[in-house]
Amino acid sequence: MKRKEKIAAAVMILGVIACAVGVSVGMYREKAEDKETQAEDQKLQLQKEEIRKIYNTDSQEEIREELDDKKEEKEYSESDMLVEYNPFGTNTLSLYVYFESEQAENVSCTIHVEDETIPDYTQQLTEDGSYVTEHEYQVLGLVPDHQNEIIFTFSLLDGSSYQETITYDMGSLMGTEETVLKSQDGASEEELENGLYVILGNDSSGLDFMYYYDNNGVIRGEVPIIGYRSHRILFDDDNMYYSISETRMAQMDELGQITQVYDLGQYELHHDYVFDDAGNILILASDTGQDSVEDIILRLDSEDGTVEEVLDLEDLFGSYKETCTENSDGELDWMHINTIQWMGEEEILLSSRETSSIIKIGDIYGSPQIDYIISDPAVWENTDYSSYVLEKDGDFPSQAGQHSITYVEDSSLPEGQYYIYMFNNNIGVSETRPEFDWTVIPGVQDSASDGTASYFYKYLVDEEKGTYQLTERFELPYSGYVSSVQEIGNNIVADSGMQGVFGEYDSSGELIRSFTMEKESFIYRVYKYNL
Repeated sequence: MKRKEKIAAAVMILGVIACAVGVSVGMYREKAEDKETQAEDQKLQLQKEEIRKIYNTDSQEEIREELDDKKEEKEYSESDMLVEYNPFGTNTLSLYVYFESEQAENVSCTIHVEDETIPDYTQQLTEDGSYVTEHEYQVLGLVPDHQNEIIFTFSLLDGSSYQETITYDMGSLMGTEETVLKSQDGASEEELENGLYVILGNDSSGLDFMYYYDNNGVIRGEVPIIGYRSHRILFDDDNMYYSISETRMAQMDELGQITQVYDLGQYELHHDYVFDDAGNILILASDTGQDSVEDIILRLDSEDGTVEEVLDLEDLFGSYKETCTENSDGELDWMHINTIQWMGEEEILLSSRETSSIIKIGDIYGSPQIDYIISDPAVWENTDYSSYVLEKDGDFPSQAGQHSITYVEDSSLPEGQYYIYMFNNNIGVSETRPEFDWTVIPGVQDSASDGTASYFYKYLVDEEKGTYQLTERFELPYSGYVSSVQEIGNNIVADSGMQGVFGEYDSSGELIRSFTMEKESFIYRVYKYNL
């Protein structure tokens, strides 16, 4: 063999070897990546299993008994408290604290960390105006990955006060949210209202939580849930209620103990729930045995956990349902009810995204009936329901694809009048009625994420005259789907969910401060609560 041929053959052999080595290295990398993915999936499943265990009331009661036993072991005082980290597992940024005082005291505490970017956070522990000698609290607001100083202030009846401090090294979050959100001050110089912003549905493919953020955008709470999302928090005198999966709701006491878990059986909840006057919870739901979704209303007895179906919207809107077609995902989501509001006297308001309508239903527990519809008249033209549409008092674009409607009773108004406000998404999309031309609403958008503006809308409804008028309106960052608004004090909290932006506005609609969250899909709702 000639020298050139030998060299060519050697090069070919080296090439084959290099190719084989490359394939081998590639296969090794793929296997390593597969192992890493499997390990991450396994970790995620273990975390989900731990969260499921939290919502076991028998286990929660055992934890309660263990704490009670510890309380009896010795006499705990202000300078020697019983402190346990998140014993019930319901808030990863919390401590349980117990002690007794010789004199009646009112207690507050301040969370401080050595980080100039994180301001102190103060919370009232004893109910305002109350002075007690036995103290048992859930302390919220510890900052992850920091040593936290918890400075307790004890106020006595004679007006004097003193302090004690404990420290706690807080670990990392269970989830992946930011410790401090990006924030931007607006033009308004008004003060933010007190409370914590609760993120209700930062939907992701991993773990699910409710997150609490303070007025500086610092995380102060991480509440793990089994799955799906929490839609709002309901409160009675001693407990809070929230959804923890598509088929379950939970009752939590002031210390973070899960005291009841409610199973909805064949029904899947969605979007919203509200108390009636008797303390029952009305829940928007789908019946998994039916051919349609998001068109059922349940009543959950919060005492004994019984579940009763009180309304199938097909019974009221049957002829309209017959004209609707399935969505692109194969579901018949013909109404898509996204909010329920209790008006008293067995009357409710429903927000239907699919028809851009607000519907009042009367006699919900007897013989439910349609009282009226607030909608652009074109939506119900040539249907059996056109006569139910209230008359618009004034010239303004109708709401489109609205979310988070809120009923406001005002004693200063004449009988038969009330206010209702909403996040007017300003989107005209109806997959189950594809032929409808939404451009009848001036300025309406047709994209979930790309649009000019959404709006805060507030109506004055006059049931006697059968009219409604637009009394307040201001522009919000555009969000075609999801989103929320909430009047709190003199301000308005608004969440533009598709953008992952929420903010607080003054009574004139001027921005005070906004916050931006990293999102995988959207931020469903943000409401502000005094927790």
